[in-house]
Amino acid sequence: MTSAIRQSTGIDRLDTALGGGLIPGTLTVVLGATGIGKTQLGLSYANAGISQEGERGIVFDLTTRGDSQNQPEYAKRMFGWDFCQRVIQDRIDPSIVWTRDAIRSDYLHVFHRGGRRVTIGDMQPEEWQEFKADLMRRLDQTIAFFYGNFVHGVRRAVIDGVEPTTRDADSFQFHLFDYIYHQILRKEHDWLARDLFRVHFRSQEETVNRFAYNHQQIGGMLLYTSHEVMLDDLISRPIQSGDVLSNANTIILAGKTREGTKLGRALYVAKHRGSACEDQILPYQITEKGIEFLD
Repeated sequence: MTSAIRQSTGIDRLDTALGGGLIPGTLTVVLGATGIGKTQLGLSYANAGISQEGERGIVFDLTTRGDSQNQPEYAKRMFGWDFCQRVIQDRIDPSIVWTRDAIRSDYLHVFHRGGRRVTIGDMQPEEWQEFKADLMRRLDQTIAFFYGNFVHGVRRAVIDGVEPTTRDADSFQFHLFDYIYHQILRKEHDWLARDLFRVHFRSQEETVNRFAYNHQQIGGMLLYTSHEVMLDDLISRPIQSGDVLSNANTIILAGKTREGTKLGRALYVAKHRGSACEDQILPYQITEKGIEFLD
């Protein structure tokens, strides 16, 4: 697979390492420890949408413990971008997606579990059933958030806040991410509209067709926190069957490096299917403006 049109990450040096940027319609996973700069990279990618597609990307926060990923603060400092945050409501009228001012937003934090862990094994069976029922109540608003932004020109989605677990299959965050990726980002626009409007789809079908978009132009970026801190450990990390990394088109690893008594940060493009990419480690630093490469 090759494409003449790439999505810029907003960082020229990284775009060069990626052979021109990311390939639309695919999944990119940025893997690294807490504080390594994943959120800054994700926001840079989202912000770059304003120059390429005329709309910034959106951020969907999967953080469950109530702590903030500081996305609004970073966005303001790095790009002068004032986040328009969408909040979960008790009830939503799906037809608001047609009104740009009512639906166009930058950020949604869909749920949290008040500091509790994120693995299914940590929940009693009744807790897991309760969580799934609560999630289903929130899916309509999740679909409206993504679909409503896509019909108004957004072509980038960043999913942040995924916390480390021993196995992806044990994480309820990955259950939600799997739904978002396969049933929202990779779904044709009219079928996603059916999920949103359900029995009222026929009455909305004409408008759905008028606001049609090509889902193959939408790029997805997952920011995934790892147990590993050092870049060498990330590079040697085995990929398990069913691991989200096995389904990613592009994998960017971000970790600490050691040179004598000094620690630094570096990125490595471990996978970039369908495109040439640089096979070297790229040192960087984090500044007030985000990630800046040192070479």
